[in-house]
Amino acid sequence: MSSMHPSNLQDPGSHAAGGGDAEPGLLVAEHRIVELLREHGRVTVEALAARFVTSAVTIRTDLAALEAERALERTHGGALLRQDDDDQPLNVKRTLHHAEKVRIAKAAVALIKDGETVILDSGTTTAEIAKQIRKLEVRSINVITNALNVAVLLADVPSVRLIMPGGILRPESNSLSGHMAEAALADLQADRLFLGADGLDPERGVMTPHLPEALLNAKMIAISRQVIAVADSSKLMRRNISLIARVEQLHMLITDSGANPDVVAELRRRGVEVRLA
Repeated sequence: MSSMHPSNLQDPGSHAAGGGDAEPGLLVAEHRIVELLREHGRVTVEALAARFVTSAVTIRTDLAALEAERALERTHGGALLRQDDDDQPLNVKRTLHHAEKVRIAKAAVALIKDGETVILDSGTTTAEIAKQIRKLEVRSINVITNALNVAVLLADVPSVRLIMPGGILRPESNSLSGHMAEAALADLQADRLFLGADGLDPERGVMTPHLPEALLNAKMIAISRQVIAVADSSKLMRRNISLIARVEQLHMLITDSGANPDVVAELRRRGVEVRLA
């Protein structure tokens, strides 16, 4: 942070180019931000600007650099300490890459036609799709979802006929899964599935940390005429323990314009239509 006062850049006795515990590639000031994240779990731009006596613009630049180093996750108005485990609670996930998710949701909803049956998987991007459906000018659509937060968003929309499977609630994702949920989908059919993803690798496919949700997602794919993955660009090339589907089972991916061009090209080579929002 070149605009910070020197007394805020270093702890007493440390040197930016010398010893200390600063991680490779990080300035000492950026290292102090990481220390604050490890201590508190979350920081805000406003608080960091006050602490380091600098501008919010400078703080955002430093947070962007730290995110590029994979030291943290940017949120609206601040940052969270990066977790190796992608299976984070919804109240954390929904703050990550929010603007990109809104753009993806708008592109997704533009595909929905009057009278269709759509499936909304659990996740923060599909929740944004539900918010956009509230504004959709249609006479009637059917929405199948296993996500409680999605259901709440659509419960009072007159044009939406809401269908929910049973199952076991998983609080981390506000979703229902398990044998009851899978059985409930057996006699249903859908025009299109909007499938969330915690990881999408062209060679491996779409992945999630939670096996029961992966099994339910497979059932959703089986009853859908069109399968559309919705995932911001941070999810591309990530891998998780449970495979939902190979990329060959996807018809389309809607992601944001920050997606790696090489990954986009490889997905298209494998037959996936990729739309950048």
